[in-house]
Amino acid sequence: MQNKSNLILKGLGTIGRILVMILALLLALPIVLLPISTPVSAWIWFPLGSLYIALIILSFRISPAWKGISAGLGGMLIVSILAVMISQALAFTPPITDANGDVIPGSIATLEKVDLNGSQQWISIRGKDVNKPVLLFLAGGPGGSQLVTARRALGGLEDYFVVVNWEQPGAGKSFDAVDRSTLSPERYVTDGIALTNYLRERFNEEKIYILGESWGSVVGVWMVQHNPELFHAFIGTGQMVAFLETDLMCYEFVLELMEERGNTAKVAQLKEQGPPPYYGKGVAMKEAAFLTETYAYMNADPNIADDGFNTWQDLSGSEYGLYDKVNWFLGALVTMDAVYPQLWEVDFRVQATQLEVPVYFLLGRHDVNAPPVLAEEYFELLDAPHKELIWFERSGHNPWVTESSVFVDVVVDTVLADTYPEK
Repeated sequence: MQNKSNLILKGLGTIGRILVMILALLLALPIVLLPISTPVSAWIWFPLGSLYIALIILSFRISPAWKGISAGLGGMLIVSILAVMISQALAFTPPITDANGDVIPGSIATLEKVDLNGSQQWISIRGKDVNKPVLLFLAGGPGGSQLVTARRALGGLEDYFVVVNWEQPGAGKSFDAVDRSTLSPERYVTDGIALTNYLRERFNEEKIYILGESWGSVVGVWMVQHNPELFHAFIGTGQMVAFLETDLMCYEFVLELMEERGNTAKVAQLKEQGPPPYYGKGVAMKEAAFLTETYAYMNADPNIADDGFNTWQDLSGSEYGLYDKVNWFLGALVTMDAVYPQLWEVDFRVQATQLEVPVYFLLGRHDVNAPPVLAEEYFELLDAPHKELIWFERSGHNPWVTESSVFVDVVVDTVLADTYPEK
C-alpha cells in the first residue's frame, strides 16, 4: 500500500513538473520576443533571459516540489511582466537622419501622449523641418493602428510636412485610452478636433491638412464638416461613403465568387451568418468572413502591384511595445465590435454633400473593399471650393501603400502646391 502511495505521489510530481515546463514556456514568450520584435537592447534582454533560465532550474532544485514550483513560477511571472513593461517604456519612433546617419537639425521625431478631452492618447510626430505645414494621418479601422506602416510608406511626406499619426481611442497604443463601450462617432470627432487645435497651437499653424484612409476617411469628413475653418484641405483614400451599401456589395461579391469557385464551405458560412448589418458580439468576425476574401482577391489581381503590407515588419517596429502588439490585434476585434454597428446609417451622399474645404479623393482603380463607384457618385454630388478625383491605376484599397511614391508626389505636387499659402 505504501509503495502504491509513493508511486501515485511520484506520478503527481512528474505531472507537476510537466505543467511547470508548459507554463514556463508560455511565460517565456515576452522574453523571447524582446530581441526579435522590440528595440530593447541586448544588455537588458540578455540578463532577463539569463535570470529566467535560472528560475526554471531553481524550480526543479528546491524541495519539496511545491516550494520549488511556487518560487520558480512566481519569479518567472515577475520577469515576464518586467519584460513587457520595459518594452513599453523603451518604445520610440526612429530619429530622422541624413545620409551619414546624423539627426537632421530642426527635425522632429517623437512618440508621445497628449490629453484629448480628458483621455491620454498617443501620437507620433515626424518631419524634417518643424516649420513645415502639419498633416494629420487618420488610420483605418475602427481600431486600426498604422504607426509603422505609415512611417514606411509615407516617409517621403516628412520632407514637406510635419506628419502626425494619431493612435485613435481603442487602437494600438491608445487601446485603453477610453472605455470602449462609450466610443461613438462623436467621440472620434471631438477628440480629432481637440488634437487639431493642439497641433495648430504647438506648431503655430492656422490650419492643418487631413489625410484619412478607409475608416480614417470617414472621421476626416466628419471633422471637416464640424470645423472647416481648421483645415487647408481634406485628402481621402480608400474613401468610404456608405457602410451598409459597401458591405452588402462586398458580401454579394464574395458569395458569388465562392460559388463560382465551388467553395461550398465558405458559401455555407456566409449564408448562415447572412448579409449585413450585424449587431452585438462577433461583428468583426462576421465582417472578416467576407472582407478577408476581398483582400485575397485584390492581392491576386495582376492589375494591382504588391500591396506593400508586411504585418510582421510593422508589428516589429520600434513604436510598439509588447503590450501594444497584442492591442494591435485586439483593436481590430474589440473596438470594431463596439463601433461598427453605429456606422450602418452613414451615407455621405445624403449627410455630407457640402464640404467647405478643398477635397481630394486618391482612389485605387481596382478597389473592392470600398467600391470606387460609390466614391464616384459621392464626388459628383459633392459641393466643395475645389475637388479632384485622382486614380491610381495599379492599386486596390490602399494606394498610399501600393503606389506610395506616386501617392506622395500627388499630395505634394497637387494638394500642397494648390492649397498652402506662402507665409
